[in-house]
Amino acid sequence: MTNWIHAGPTILAAFLASLVEFVEAFTIVLAAGTVRGWRGALTGVAAGIVTLTLIVLAGQSVLDQLPLAQLRVGIGVLLLLFGMRWLRKSTLRAAGIISLHDESAAFSSETAALQNRARPANTLDMVAAITAFNGVFVEGVEVVFIVIATGATGHLIIPAAVGASAAGAAVLTTGILLRAPLTHVPENSLKLVVGVLLTSFGTFWIGEGAGFPWPRGDVSIAWLAVLYLSSALVTALAIKRYKFAPMKL
Repeated sequence: MTNWIHAGPTILAAFLASLVEFVEAFTIVLAAGTVRGWRGALTGVAAGIVTLTLIVLAGQSVLDQLPLAQLRVGIGVLLLLFGMRWLRKSTLRAAGIISLHDESAAFSSETAALQNRARPANTLDMVAAITAFNGVFVEGVEVVFIVIATGATGHLIIPAAVGASAAGAAVLTTGILLRAPLTHVPENSLKLVVGVLLTSFGTFWIGEGAGFPWPRGDVSIAWLAVLYLSSALVTALAIKRYKFAPMKL
């Protein structure tokens, strides 16, 4: 039986990381549905969900065949690389080197691009369908990776999936109620936290797979997170001492 207290860090990491991805996917789907029509957009969403489900089923069968030690090292490396990418961008955003992500601007840009495409009469709008599919699939692949990476090595796939599902439900419910981009979600701060969590998990699983005896086991994830967060904030403050113009990335 899953120890849900023990699974807390996994649920939190999956929830926060998935929340960011779901917000970005929702913005794309909202733009496609608003500008091009909901029939095509929802068709694309359904196709994306089906494709992701097949990927999850195939991926789980492959993971079940791998030795646990190798699985931990492999997923740890991927998590570390994935987390460091988020952490790097978040640090540069905090330092003012990269412009902050603006979901409202992303929605406006997406709608402008969709409005310039011809619309078919009385048929399924493939532009809307493809746009929504790409949004769900691209962001969804990252959610699938997050769930597998944070849960597979500790036999916590179900708690990780619960965290991701809760994030999806929260975004969908809020989006339906507001019918607008979720601009009030502190996405830039969340990305920093997620970068810290994924990097910490990655470091921990690499050590576990290599046989390193972490002090007090899973508790080490907490002090690793403090270490990475402190390093990111100190780096951002140090960079702010120099004057750079914000750049797009």
